Amino acid sequence: MTAPFTTRFAPSPTGLLHRGHAFSALTAHDAAGAANGAFLLRIEDIDATRCRPEFEAAIIEDLAWLGLTWEQPVRRQSEHLAEYQTALDGLATRGLLYRCFRTRKEIAGTIASAPHGTMDTWRGAPLPADEEAQRLAAGEAFAWRLWLDAALAEVGALTFVEEGSGPNGETGVIDVRPELGGDVVLARRDVGVAYHLAVTLDDALQGVTHVIRGQDLFEAAHVQRLLQALLGLPAPVYRHHRLLTGPDGKRYAKRDHAQTLAELRAGGVTPEQLRAEMGL
Repeated sequence: MTAPFTTRFAPSPTGLLHRGHAFSALTAHDAAGAANGAFLLRIEDIDATRCRPEFEAAIIEDLAWLGLTWEQPVRRQSEHLAEYQTALDGLATRGLLYRCFRTRKEIAGTIASAPHGTMDTWRGAPLPADEEAQRLAAGEAFAWRLWLDAALAEVGALTFVEEGSGPNGETGVIDVRPELGGDVVLARRDVGVAYHLAVTLDDALQGVTHVIRGQDLFEAAHVQRLLQALLGLPAPVYRHHRLLTGPDGKRYAKRDHAQTLAELRAGGVTPEQLRAEMGL
């Protein structure tokens, strides 16, 4: 049975954890403890081209070193691809998705050439049936995108509850603005199901009542709330927290080669010292 308060930490095993990950995991774990609730660990490993088992093992080791415990079993997205495909097929059958044959480079060029302030995300529509058939017959790659115009026409106005704070101080009952994400990709050939659809289904299937994560994912809540409405799923409460930044003022990130927890541990840093440094 799902606990009245259930939250999660959901890393992708594409690299080693750093201070920013530790802050987010500890924040969620502490919140679950304070509410006598449940803390879940989910491994978001749908990107088979970048995820590695050795990174997953390192994540488990790092979280244990931090003193975290979690409910079993651990959910791995790679073990639930059929569930995501069922949801995707349902959305496509309802006319809420379309095949987009544009490459990332083409879309980036279109956005960059648009007048300032008029197009910061991609919006499109299904191709005429004959053109789509020709492209499919030619074997052209495509991504399934959520057709925002059709989705909004089906669900109307939505809100979500923010117990934390967005990057601009947003809190309380928030009006959903899915246009911030545009026609988001829900599946592509190289990865399969994409982040927004997988995480939305996972949170519902795992009974997550509170999504606790960094402010960099605040805009994702708008898209995910829309998907919840389209799929008839419950809406969790959101609690976005501040982003941990280094001495240079930049948030910690894998791509910037932030110092890893393994390196901190090897250097003699204790979990207690790390907590104190992060103000926890």
